Amino acid sequence: MANSYETGRLNLPFVGISTFGKRPYVEDWSLIEADVAVMGAPFDFGTQFRAGARFGPRAVREASTLFSFGHAGAYDHEDDCIYLPASVRIVDIGDADIVHTDTATSHANIATGVRAMLAAGALPVVIGGDHSVNIPIIEAFEGQGDIHILQIDAHLDFVDVRHGVRVGHGSPMRRAADKGYVTGLTQVGIRNVSSTAREGYEAARAMGADILSVRQARALGPKAVIARIPAGARVYVTIDIDGFCPSIAPGTGTPSHGGFLYYDVLEMLQEVARTHDIVGVDLVEVAPDYDHSGSTAILAAQVLLNFLGFIFHARGAR
Repeated sequence: MANSYETGRLNLPFVGISTFGKRPYVEDWSLIEADVAVMGAPFDFGTQFRAGARFGPRAVREASTLFSFGHAGAYDHEDDCIYLPASVRIVDIGDADIVHTDTATSHANIATGVRAMLAAGALPVVIGGDHSVNIPIIEAFEGQGDIHILQIDAHLDFVDVRHGVRVGHGSPMRRAADKGYVTGLTQVGIRNVSSTAREGYEAARAMGADILSVRQARALGPKAVIARIPAGARVYVTIDIDGFCPSIAPGTGTPSHGGFLYYDVLEMLQEVARTHDIVGVDLVEVAPDYDHSGSTAILAAQVLLNFLGFIFHARGAR
């Protein structure tokens, strides 16, 4: 009997169209039938320093093909299990439409995509874009029940209003905390000089934030960090690529040394997938032009694919 790897096209990673994970593309958002839907949010008007994250979705999609050899699932010898078998249906729904210089319309279009994914019963995965894209994503969760946010980031992102601006990439966690259905924040990796002033840290804690630096998180260990999230909470995970050290993720607009390494984050994600219901994910701030090796985008794709594997393994996908 022929091996399943030998039937049909080989479809190597460098062949074909770069959808996320080389999964099917669904252009009509009313026809999403999947367990996971991936959308790009190529918006970076919220940046305060180096722009370029608008090219993040394209770079992460291309990088994701490195892990996509056309056969279902990926065997992990360390865990002795197959992640993302064929029973886990993943689709790429393309990008939200971005209207240049128009933040309100662009954000509204991002929220529309997330609502479509939620209406279809798919787990929303959004690739940014700067961190302000989290604001319309969380707005789209209104009416979906209470959620707790796990943020992996170098920066607190808790600016309220600065020169009249309420929706920059320094403010998504403040806007999330304003929502009655966001019951708490676990903010991990926060370090060094931040975009948020001391008053912002005080406000964050007053509004239910649990803030840990990289060194504090390492001292606790991944399981103890995740144990701080209330039991039974439905968790939304937002990952800013600058939560990682720029020694492994230089391709971002606001790099901050002393960040997490790969397994620091991977083990937290594996634990939160094991212990909590994950309701949505975004990964933001990949700005590929600052990393000509492509390793930042590869890291982002690898983190997302592994996290999806952990989530659906916890849900019983085999």
